[in-house]
Amino acid sequence: MTKETKKSVHVKTGDSVMVIAGKDKGKKGNVKKVDSKSGKIVVEGVNMVTKAQKAQPMAGIQGGLIKMEAPLDSSNVMIVCPACEKPTRIKHEIVDGKKVRVCKKCGEQLMND
Repeated sequence: MTKETKKSVHVKTGDSVMVIAGKDKGKKGNVKKVDSKSGKIVVEGVNMVTKAQKAQPMAGIQGGLIKMEAPLDSSNVMIVCPACEKPTRIKHEIVDGKKVRVCKKCGEQLMND
């Protein structure tokens, strides 16, 4: 019997992130999709793979090689603070009764909260 657990993901959809490990180290992009069950995220223009697509004439899909973003682990990215423009860790604070994410470097509140 397998027990499904959610992994803690420190990024949200729309966050600006920088890749800190892997083949695309140093690239920046926005988070398109977050899968908290597996701890994976999809970032625009990062971790591009080529996939062979089979033609489906009934659905109007043309065959060939397509480029797409593959998921990567959330631990391989750091959030880029919009205020100081640097990759940073985040901390959580309670402001006006709401839990918000705050930049560890400059203390500014992150967007998308």
